[in-house]
Amino acid sequence: MQPRLNHTWEDIEARLESKGSPPGLIEDFKRCIDFHTFAAPGLLVGVFMVDQALELLNPPEGEKIYAVCETTKCLPDALQVIAHCTTGNHRLRVIPIGKFAITMNGPADAPYVNGIRVFVDGDKIERYPTFALWYTKDPLFDPRTRGIDLIDEIIDAGRDLLSHERVRVKVPQKWPWKSAICSICGEMVPDNLLVDGACTDCRSQSYYEKVAY
Repeated sequence: MQPRLNHTWEDIEARLESKGSPPGLIEDFKRCIDFHTFAAPGLLVGVFMVDQALELLNPPEGEKIYAVCETTKCLPDALQVIAHCTTGNHRLRVIPIGKFAITMNGPADAPYVNGIRVFVDGDKIERYPTFALWYTKDPLFDPRTRGIDLIDEIIDAGRDLLSHERVRVKVPQKWPWKSAICSICGEMVPDNLLVDGACTDCRSQSYYEKVAY
């Protein structure tokens, strides 16, 4: 019989319960895993991160939350599911700095707003050897033999992998704009996104190539 490579939800739920996790947090894990479609290690860490940031921020019930995510990997999904911050509702900015970190804050009319930044602390991960191997992309980490241990370590560690700091967040300003025509492709775009009359797509930053039919 082949060894099991992944935890089931029942495994994760039971381990969270054994650690004394509150029902609301367990439900957040369930919703995030369902949304992400599998229990990715980064997603599980992200649930703990968002939970800690919200606790420290302590927003009034019903207040809109805004977030910045410093990686595209897994972490944005925890923000979307738990805090309802999405790129579509303009409450989530994903800046691919490459750090496993988030910042969350409430609404603001000023250029700056106080927020909470939560991040995986490199000085703490050595307490969890399997996580350290995975997080640093050490070739000694083999998901086929250590994947279950990794998930167990993440759940057992919880917030112990994390640190936080209070920060001042620059609030993106909303500038007025009107539609304009790109001088190269002829398509309509906001005028404040044109540079020398050309859109981003035409300034050698296109993500696609046109094909002939």
